[in-house]
Amino acid sequence: MVFIPLHDTNPLKTIRYQYVTVGIIALNVLIYLIFQSGWVLPADDLTGTEFAVVPAQLFSVTWVGEGYADTTVYHIPERFTLVTYMFLHAGWLHLLGNMLFLWVLGDNVEDAMGHVRFIMFYLICGISAGLVHALMLPNSELPLIGASGAVAGIIAAYLMLHPRVKVWVLALWRVPIKISAFWALGFWIVFQLGNLVLDHDGDVAWWAHAGGLATGALLILFMRRRGVPLFDRTRGGA
Repeated sequence: MVFIPLHDTNPLKTIRYQYVTVGIIALNVLIYLIFQSGWVLPADDLTGTEFAVVPAQLFSVTWVGEGYADTTVYHIPERFTLVTYMFLHAGWLHLLGNMLFLWVLGDNVEDAMGHVRFIMFYLICGISAGLVHALMLPNSELPLIGASGAVAGIIAAYLMLHPRVKVWVLALWRVPIKISAFWALGFWIVFQLGNLVLDHDGDVAWWAHAGGLATGALLILFMRRRGVPLFDRTRGGA
């Protein structure tokens, strides 16, 4: 990643607190600690695969991954994995990166929509990201997990709402700088789209990111509260 967000100068205007954003973060962290970290329950790769989006399995009822023939105890309908996959992560760095973006940017998107609409927005962005990934790579047997697709939707919405707001970011993982959201998030988007074209053999789900971005940009047009402007010219508060 080019920039990692740390803090923005963008106070809430219509809600008292970002309960949904904090709740989603807490749920992701709890799921990782309890089921994936190995600190509470034994980490089980099989369980993670069953709750991940596997494109070849999503579109075919006959596909069974190698070594997973006896997995009926964990089986859920494949369409449900379009929701469950976004609450699993491949490691603590994967989790931390997604939750930082969600913490810094999610509150203002929630503020622009309200709590209930924000829940719907987040889930729709994540589901759409999983579907785009699966549609573009229909024969892939690699499991897709992570909140990145849903978070990409939040990034697109935030950029369309508050492009001029100043954001503290960590550049190249070590240098804190303060720049506008337009540059910080714009670089992130360009990085994703560039890798979509150039990185065909990597293990990052670039199509999921692209699907989340497109969905978030579309949904913010009509899911924001009445009177909330797009491309706000203010630079944020102290």
